[in-house]
Amino acid sequence: METETKNTSTQPLTIADAQTIVDRWIKSVGVRYFSPLTNTAILAEETGEVARLMARRYGDQSFKPGEKDNLADELADLLWITMAIANQCGVDLTDAFAANLQKKTIRDADRHKANPKLKQ
Repeated sequence: METETKNTSTQPLTIADAQTIVDRWIKSVGVRYFSPLTNTAILAEETGEVARLMARRYGDQSFKPGEKDNLADELADLLWITMAIANQCGVDLTDAFAANLQKKTIRDADRHKANPKLKQ
């Protein structure tokens, strides 16, 4: 089975498309999904890798010899594992994202505008 690794279409990749690609890859190349608990641990690990890069790029730490600065790859790892968890738990991330955006828009309609810490 051919593995999908690149969006060669002229159409943008949707969240639903990405979830489908992750599912197909896991079931073919990855054999099966890891347990939800294992995937949660992987999510924590990947989050830590993003934090490590951010600490080195924007914080006080420096890169170790041979350490790679590939934030894009680490963020993509976070998207991947998030989609894997969503797939195995029956979450449609397109719907979830839309609902989350609506929640934030209602909840924070004036919150950030009224925050003196954000005034310049």
